[in-house]
Amino acid sequence: MKLKNKTAVITGAGRGIGLAIAKKFAHEGARLVLNDINPESVEAAAEEISKAHRKAISVAGDVGDPTVAASIAERAVEAFEGIDILVNNAGVSEIVPFLETSQETWETTLRTNLTAAFLMCKAVIPTMLERGGGSIVNIGSVAGKQGTDQYTAYCASKAGLIGLTQSLAREFASRQIRINAICPGIVATPMWEEMAGDYATKKGIPPEEVAEYITGRIPLNRLCTVEDVAELALYLASDEAGYMTGQAISLTGGLVMT
Repeated sequence: MKLKNKTAVITGAGRGIGLAIAKKFAHEGARLVLNDINPESVEAAAEEISKAHRKAISVAGDVGDPTVAASIAERAVEAFEGIDILVNNAGVSEIVPFLETSQETWETTLRTNLTAAFLMCKAVIPTMLERGGGSIVNIGSVAGKQGTDQYTAYCASKAGLIGLTQSLAREFASRQIRINAICPGIVATPMWEEMAGDYATKKGIPPEEVAEYITGRIPLNRLCTVEDVAELALYLASDEAGYMTGQAISLTGGLVMT
């Protein structure tokens, strides 16, 4: 097992990408500390994984709050004596024209997608230093590499996350902490399903044609799945990626190749 006896903290783990990563990591032997802003979903995720005879605990709360971020790290140390892996996955997304983007939407998006990752890194890196190293995986987006219309706050937050990833990778490489980002295109998740109507409006197409429109532009002719992201997260978290840090890896089926 690739993560045997490793402790992993995963934010936004109640559904979608975060839940898929949690299940993948558990299968590979990791002990898990799962976070989500929704208490019911994250408790259910931890219970499901525990029933499969894996170790998982849940800590609900908004990781954009520094006290919550600190409490997650403290709980991980109390339960498992340290942290080896952090996956910053908590995120929000909203398609809205720029002139209709409220300051509240801007601030909420940056708080959840960028500030939360900053706070979790601040909370977790000290214990990684004590353990002699670790791996941080930030779930970014190709929108952080190529801006797109009506997506201002999201693009800005994910571009900032790439910058955070690269800065921390430079600073902590000599102390054996690796930091990388995964930058998917559109991933088939509940969050995307909730946004599909807005995407149809943005493109001026019927909602029932959204899936065909998107996949028709992707060379591999399908959307990214949560399992695709989980597989790459596993690689980056494991010792197999021991020489990789500071990378923002596009996972787009060939749509973006940088």
